[in-house]
Amino acid sequence: MRGKVAFITGGSKGIGYGIAESLAQEGVHSVLTSRTQANADKAAKAISEKYKVKCLGIEADVRDYKAVKSAVDRAEDAFGQIDYVIANAGLGHFGSVEDLKVEQWQEVIDTNLSGVFYTIKSSVEALKKTKGYFISISSLAGENFFAGGSAYNASKFGVTGFTQAVMLDLRQKGVNVSTIMPGSVSTYFNGNEPDDKDAWKIQIEDLGEIVVDLFKLNPRTLPSKIEVRPSQPPKK
Repeated sequence: MRGKVAFITGGSKGIGYGIAESLAQEGVHSVLTSRTQANADKAAKAISEKYKVKCLGIEADVRDYKAVKSAVDRAEDAFGQIDYVIANAGLGHFGSVEDLKVEQWQEVIDTNLSGVFYTIKSSVEALKKTKGYFISISSLAGENFFAGGSAYNASKFGVTGFTQAVMLDLRQKGVNVSTIMPGSVSTYFNGNEPDDKDAWKIQIEDLGEIVVDLFKLNPRTLPSKIEVRPSQPPKK
């Protein structure tokens, strides 16, 4: 894996950052996107200095196809290749369908679902060149619905189905495709502040380890859909 290049959306914090760190430990260079250049630069600087790999931060809102395509083009120009793409950027708005605003629905769908499409659409030619790997970060909410989750469920059910169809589209082209479906993860998602109360949750480095394992697996074998959950959640 050393010397390969990963493109990670939403890479400035949370799951994306954890994946970038795990890959950096294997000598993988990264391009991290964020909605703000300041956050992208901060994360890229931290990883490059700690792990002595190259890391580039790029401002790109995944709701904007042109912004994602520009970021992918910049990544390929800077490194000459893209071996791994992780579509991680996501957000959530929760509440009864009676209260959910149209703007909230659109933001969730545009970010979580259309953003994944824009990411693979922008990078598929680069991945075909390297016989690379595409991973989307879905959720257990992509199979399990819950009250107040209509927008989030719709987006993640969509990501799960979309990614499995893409897997069938691309596997004969030499591009492996997987979706990872985590349960509760210790991140800043939905206003959470990670601390000791989150010790029971999946940690971002755990997901990073899974990604590394996928990339190290012989490419003839493809775990196309991976459910991940805390082993000992609090009793209800």
